Amino acid sequence: MGRFAEPQDPVFREMNTSLGYDRRMWRQDIRGSRAHARMLAARDVIGQDDLDAILGGFEQIEAKLEAGTFPFEANDEDIHMAIERHLTELVGDPGARLHTARSRNDQVATDFALWTGEAAERAIAGIEALMTTLIEVAEAHVDWPMPAYTHLQRAQPVYLAHHLLAYVWMLERDRERFRFTQQQAMRRMPLGAGALAGVNFDTDRTMTAAELGFDAPAPNSIDAVSNRDYALDYLNAAATCATHLSRLGQEIVQWASEEFGFLTLPDAWSSGSSLMPQKKNPDCAELLRAKAPRITGHLSALHGVIHALPLTYNKDLQEDKEHVFDAADTLDQSLAAAKGMIGGATFRADRMAAAAADELLAATDLADELVKRGVPFRQCHAIVGGLVREAVESKRKLSEISDDELRAQSEHLGPWIRDVIEPLSLLERKQSQGGTSQARVQEQLGLARRALGA
Repeated sequence: MGRFAEPQDPVFREMNTSLGYDRRMWRQDIRGSRAHARMLAARDVIGQDDLDAILGGFEQIEAKLEAGTFPFEANDEDIHMAIERHLTELVGDPGARLHTARSRNDQVATDFALWTGEAAERAIAGIEALMTTLIEVAEAHVDWPMPAYTHLQRAQPVYLAHHLLAYVWMLERDRERFRFTQQQAMRRMPLGAGALAGVNFDTDRTMTAAELGFDAPAPNSIDAVSNRDYALDYLNAAATCATHLSRLGQEIVQWASEEFGFLTLPDAWSSGSSLMPQKKNPDCAELLRAKAPRITGHLSALHGVIHALPLTYNKDLQEDKEHVFDAADTLDQSLAAAKGMIGGATFRADRMAAAAADELLAATDLADELVKRGVPFRQCHAIVGGLVREAVESKRKLSEISDDELRAQSEHLGPWIRDVIEPLSLLERKQSQGGTSQARVQEQLGLARRALGA
């Protein structure tokens, strides 16, 4: 039994095992082990016959794992030991030689970095799919006016396309964060660092790094086995992206309500009520809101695991994977759900246009027009504020206030305000870069398409 004279207590064994969740890294483990075996053979640490046997054994193991027939055993502590055990059962001594010049510390760190890099690539693909859908929906509703909000109060009219494109730019930033994550995960290879101090063989870590797609071997063996920055990078990117999706989810919830009525979700992305037959609930959008703090919690938890952790490897680091695995599953699902809801939603032009036609949304435009007529802005703000108060208190639209009343409010006001407050005029006045006028929205769509293809 080696160092220990008695078996592990069953409670500790159950606590210590990670096979229940780390088995999903079997592809990365086999990939890393194949590269390690080829390097050992190239450096004459193992013979060619050993290499052939190991590679042949991995072919069998890979087939069994794909088919779900791999013979896991109760004493398998993790996927790495399970694979090595069965390899040795299949090929004998060559399988027992595989672990030469490596430790589980550097092996696990390498597998996890490979897995995290691939998870970042999946997130990028999901982000780009959602960006594509948002751009397509924006192009289909490029001239549909709606009100934009501050403090959930109607503020100024915009085109629906302009509003949807705001999420495209959020997602573009998310994509950059995941690109950074992918680059960092694959920058420095831990494999071959040993337990913490290096190994006693003349290995070629550059060869292994090249085969696995890393930029180079990690230059410090201590940092190699203790580094989990790439996992924190992934969770940070995932938390920010999920937060963006939560904002989209909240707006879908609002827009689908009877009070707003801006869109109707397809049945495929809605739920009913167990009691009220009339209900069509935006449950999927609501879940987008709740998934974000779940992912953020994983980020906080992993910071807690690593916080003040002494070098080098400590068993605490086994708690890294569940946080990243669940976050990745949650984010992939959330991105797909957001794409499905936005792509399947039916927007209601009548309800959005009616809300955007609220003449009080023209207040800023009236103030700006007064500025153009030579009135200082702060005076303009006060003049228009008084005009709005008159309209609200008398329960009239701005256009219904008489010319005499306008002049009574201010010598600077007159019938010209009725041209300014015309709904389409409000939109087309926004000519600044990044604004909501048709010309700028079309320009932005082109930028979004180019950003998507970058």
